[in-house]
Amino acid sequence: MNYAFVGAFVLVLAAVLIAGVLWLASGGAWQQKYVLYRAIEDESVAGLNLNAPVKYNGVDVGKVRKIELDHDNPNRVNLLFAIEQGTPIKEDTIAVLKTQGLTGIAYVELSGGVSGSPALSASVGSDYPVIQTKPSLSARLENVLTNVLTKLDSTSSNINAILSEQNQVAFKSALADIAAVARTVAARKDTIDAGIGNAGRTLKNTEQATQQMSAVLDRIGRSADAVEKMGNEVAKTSASAGKTADTLGAEVKHFSVATLPELERLLGELTTLSSSLRRLSEQTERDPRGLIFGRKPVPAGPGETGATP
Repeated sequence: MNYAFVGAFVLVLAAVLIAGVLWLASGGAWQQKYVLYRAIEDESVAGLNLNAPVKYNGVDVGKVRKIELDHDNPNRVNLLFAIEQGTPIKEDTIAVLKTQGLTGIAYVELSGGVSGSPALSASVGSDYPVIQTKPSLSARLENVLTNVLTKLDSTSSNINAILSEQNQVAFKSALADIAAVARTVAARKDTIDAGIGNAGRTLKNTEQATQQMSAVLDRIGRSADAVEKMGNEVAKTSASAGKTADTLGAEVKHFSVATLPELERLLGELTTLSSSLRRLSEQTERDPRGLIFGRKPVPAGPGETGATP
């Protein structure tokens, strides 16, 4: 039997077993590949440890690989996540710190990322894509409680200022004045009741007067409409009278231009005829025979000849 061969076989077999164990420990053919993402938290990350789970809607998709303080801004904490390749990390994906039950162990919960949103990628000047964050439930509760306590403190200070000794004295004086007024009102209850009754009757009379006034105003309105209508008719009549006067003026002007010369000639002829009739009448009175025998020539006077010059 060759012992050297056996020893070599044992050594080779041991090496193969060790390599197989190491290969299986590293994941072997089923080793998952991861993509690194960064997140910046503006709150305390107490309870969050390295290798803490990173979940997407409750499903484990990675782990926290690095937690470090931002040296430029100590109020921020930089987180580095190793997330399984193929996880749908979108530009609108949000990272929130949460705690598991009552143990207080923190983990990172991813949510969001609608189907139409583009995949998250690293921006210029950044080593890793940066996932957006929002305050955790404990941080929001802390802010709410802080605001409530601040308002309660302010309210308490205001109440203490209101209940100071000076204001207490003023309140006592005001209460005494109110009590005096109440007693005065109680003593004059009957008078106040009577005044209220009179006020009611006054309001009723006012309502009736208002109704009557409404009727009067309606009649006044109708009268005003009638007066307006009459004014419009008068205006139309005045316009017609003006047109008639213009027409008569034109006719009178035409009559004056065309008829007056004829009248002047007619009057002249009548004047001549009247003169002739007057001479005839005078001659007939002196010699009525002239109407029958005609007019005799007048004998020539001394020195006159029968010849007509």
